[in-house]
Amino acid sequence: MSKQLMWKWVIALGTVCLSIWLLYPSIDWYTKSPQEINQLEKARLRPKRILGLGLDLRGGTHLVLELDVSKLDKRETVTDALNRAIEIIRNRVDQYGVGETPITRQGERWIAVQLPGVEDPEQAEEIIGKTAMLEFHMVDDSEKASAVLSKAASMPSPFDDKGKLMPELAKLMPPGDMLYKGKDPNTWYVLNASAPVTGASLQDARMQTGGQMGLPYVSFNFNAEGGKAFDKLTANNIHRNMAIVLDGVVQSAPVINSRIPNGSGIIEGGDFTLDTAKNLAIVLRAGALPAPVNIIEKRTVGPGLGEDSIKAGLRAAIIGYILVLAFMLFYYRGAGFIADVALFLNLVMLMALMAYFSATLTLPGIAGIILSLAMAVDANVLICERIREELALGKPIAMCIQMGYDHAWSAIVDCHITTLISGVFLFQFGSGAVKGFAVTLTLGLIISLYTSVFVTRAIYEFWLTSNPKEISI
Repeated sequence: MSKQLMWKWVIALGTVCLSIWLLYPSIDWYTKSPQEINQLEKARLRPKRILGLGLDLRGGTHLVLELDVSKLDKRETVTDALNRAIEIIRNRVDQYGVGETPITRQGERWIAVQLPGVEDPEQAEEIIGKTAMLEFHMVDDSEKASAVLSKAASMPSPFDDKGKLMPELAKLMPPGDMLYKGKDPNTWYVLNASAPVTGASLQDARMQTGGQMGLPYVSFNFNAEGGKAFDKLTANNIHRNMAIVLDGVVQSAPVINSRIPNGSGIIEGGDFTLDTAKNLAIVLRAGALPAPVNIIEKRTVGPGLGEDSIKAGLRAAIIGYILVLAFMLFYYRGAGFIADVALFLNLVMLMALMAYFSATLTLPGIAGIILSLAMAVDANVLICERIREELALGKPIAMCIQMGYDHAWSAIVDCHITTLISGVFLFQFGSGAVKGFAVTLTLGLIISLYTSVFVTRAIYEFWLTSNPKEISI
């Protein structure tokens, strides 16, 4: 065996071993029981580089969110706000423990979110859609503010149908103040309109236990800039009430007994459970959405339907794959067997590469895999036919194989490049299922070119070292 051929086999066997190594975590993960997988996912012990299953295969929830652009800051464009909202939602979903979550932009102000395997979609909706705007306002305890609260308590609602303060209350409201609703029914607060410190300066937020009567609470810490502002705010307002406002609702209004120099605090609520406190900490850590989002579409796919889709898709893929292998073996005999080896390696390497990139496998993705295998078959058919043509001219076997590859090369490259361009455009401008199809198709084409030309030729060249008298084709 020549040195060049030896290196070809080292590369070929190396890629096979690497593919098996990359694919092993996915095989190990999906051979576990569903209960064991759920426990590991809740403990956030899911391996990073494994092949994910999409919504149509695993079941879950599909949401379409609409960004309320009317409530955007005038300094922020819709495009920037939508991109920021996508990143914030992605951070929230990741911290919630939902892996392999496709989050894509649709149109000018819509966001599509898929949550594979989510058992409690309502809880996920609350995490995703919550604005989570945390602000710290000082409570106005002046006589004018007390008059406003007395008047508000005697009214059915201090706001009209459009959300504006009633005229009789607006006349009494001290300049620079606003009326805020409390968590308890019919509880109102008159607060300074300006918020010296907001959740934008938060560095961390965690759910803790052991608060009032042992109830859970949320502790938070500010970054350096926020800590300085919080230090200044508490130092200048000792013995005054400071309201902690979340999404326009006063959570509590504790008295500042002393300066708080370390930039930390807690949010307590009488109705906090472990789950609600944990979810609040998640949205605070991930940041506030630039504007409220409304859920305009929700579709749920049951796990049973997902299992049926997996079985039907796998059955179709396996039957088609076996038929192709059988046809190549029957029609091209020994050369067909070499082509079958290339097709098998093509599938293994494709799945391994998808696992490495933590790609999500969907039903359209399976269609992309089948199409890429069809392209690989086409390349092997071109090579075998060119070899047959050279053999018909009575040329030596080694020359026939070499010229067969040389003559088939241009057609194989043209076919793969044109399809590859289509796949790239589908990925660039498509969304959701279209992208899943484009990913598997593109990766499959690249691997197909490698297995159909490089690997099969290495096998032929190794076989030629035995000086064969004829070739089975």
